[in-house]
Amino acid sequence: MSASKKQVVRWRTGAKPQRARDELAVEEPLEIRVDTRPVSVTMRTPGNDDELAAGFLFTEALVKQRADIAKIRPSARNQNKNVIDVFLSPDVTVDLERLKRSVFVSSSCGLCGKASIEMVHQHFKAVRSQRAKITGELLLTLPSKMRAAQQTFERTGGLHAAALFTTEGELIVIREDIGRHNAVDKVIGFGLLNDLLPFDQHVLVVSGRASFEILQKAIAGRVSIVCAVSAPSSLAVEFARESGITLVGFMREDRLNVYSGEKRINFTRE
Repeated sequence: MSASKKQVVRWRTGAKPQRARDELAVEEPLEIRVDTRPVSVTMRTPGNDDELAAGFLFTEALVKQRADIAKIRPSARNQNKNVIDVFLSPDVTVDLERLKRSVFVSSSCGLCGKASIEMVHQHFKAVRSQRAKITGELLLTLPSKMRAAQQTFERTGGLHAAALFTTEGELIVIREDIGRHNAVDKVIGFGLLNDLLPFDQHVLVVSGRASFEILQKAIAGRVSIVCAVSAPSSLAVEFARESGITLVGFMREDRLNVYSGEKRINFTRE
């Protein structure tokens, strides 16, 4: 359930208040467990929880490939399905204590930006592929395509989105969530569970801003081009430049800013 109806009082100047039913984006906790051991609790919008769990474990480098995951299922002991169990293949061992020490999940971890980037690069090397090419004109069409596919946002106005496109502008997958990082994890998890990785010839579009964490998740999926409707952070730009990722921000109807990797974008020149 991604939306919930609640009673509200609506008012506008010059009119009387009216009671009405309004749809709100659902926000509930999800506990992710690996072989029955709790590893994370995240606030998310229910839906595609298997992708969220898989994407989270993959972008945190706890699993490295689809074969590492034997099974994902809601906990049999939790009736409201807010606990999900990920069972690993018998030959896979993970350092769950490392996750507790991880600096990936917080840009306010106390380390400098350079140290945060180096920590990510220990697990995920820079994206060197130049096969992904796209025109600036086509890039500008992608936010509206994503917006048109945001079914729950249309009803609630309260969700972030992450969408994956081919360089020809074809929508591959879109996921919505109350958390922007969760939406990206769901997209990466979709790719992992369906053996579609790497996404080195694709474009990831996110609503809102581009943070360091979003770029970190993108490099895990080997995404070559990341586009944000709003601004990137300074650390996101630094990370993109050191990681070979094309980073685009402030995408509007007729303009955009390229902060890194402009060689992957073909601009029309008069």
